[in-house]
Amino acid sequence: MKNPITELIVKEWEEQFDKPTLKSIEEIQELWSGYGMIARVWAEAGDPIICKCIDLSCAGHHPRGWDGSRSHQRKVRSYEVEMHWYAHHQSDAIARWPKILGRTIEDNHRFLWMEDLDHVGYHHRRSHLDPDGMEGCLRWLAHFHASTFATPSDGLWPRGSYWHLETRPDELEVLEDVELAAAAPQLDRLLTDCPHRCIIHGDAKVANFCFKPSSLDVAAVDFQYVGGGIGIQDVAYFMGSCLDETSCEAMEAWVLERYFYHFKEGMAKHRPNTNVLEVEKTWRDLFDVSWTDFHRFIKGWSPGHWKINGYSEKIKRRCLQNLCP
Repeated sequence: MKNPITELIVKEWEEQFDKPTLKSIEEIQELWSGYGMIARVWAEAGDPIICKCIDLSCAGHHPRGWDGSRSHQRKVRSYEVEMHWYAHHQSDAIARWPKILGRTIEDNHRFLWMEDLDHVGYHHRRSHLDPDGMEGCLRWLAHFHASTFATPSDGLWPRGSYWHLETRPDELEVLEDVELAAAAPQLDRLLTDCPHRCIIHGDAKVANFCFKPSSLDVAAVDFQYVGGGIGIQDVAYFMGSCLDETSCEAMEAWVLERYFYHFKEGMAKHRPNTNVLEVEKTWRDLFDVSWTDFHRFIKGWSPGHWKINGYSEKIKRRCLQNLCP
């Protein structure tokens, strides 16, 4: 039995594009909570193309039970933001992402037609990273943040990321860590009031990076939660996505050192008149806050999650002790 989303992709291709006949479609993955599918499209001639088909009529089937109107509207908005991002932004030479080849809208469906990163060499996917792989991602993030430093978030999320307090009141309400819940508004203000801002990816986990064989040359995908923020939020989230608690403890200083090394490199290119040492100090001081803010979300969203570990609790305690009364 054919997948109905696959049939939609074929129909949209035939109606919207003056391209050779489709030869085959490879289903790559289903979108989170069942909101559509990503597929690789092969025509009779030419390079393969990636299609992200989004079904906004879907009520969602959240794997952890967080369905509802708020969740649905957040996802709908996230796909609008992603389409805007691809249409209006181009890659930095180092902070690479897929080129957009087209975008179409048909009733409740959205279609993003993109360059196939596998076809241009970024065909490695990883769940755990060696130091070279980590440095490649940190280099990507640093140049992404430098190239978007002080850039307005027009058309994007005013506040990037999917876990910030404004968009996650339900998870805060069920959070059983009383001390962390009480501190949540202050943590949020510290991140919001930081004067040194950029555009953040907002979901910079290792699964959203694609690697060339060298590991240092990477590209990123999934820009649903791109928007305003501070670079260290992406760094903390990325670090927690690919390291266990022992490795986090051992590599924290190295991660920050390598990120800021590449950030200074990027700022020298994109924002040479900015006091980068002041930005670095401010963002370093907010590393614990960024980590604890995500920890607040994850403890409410999924109390048994593997990211709730000794290292995260240590960071939380260190952060809360340093908060002003």
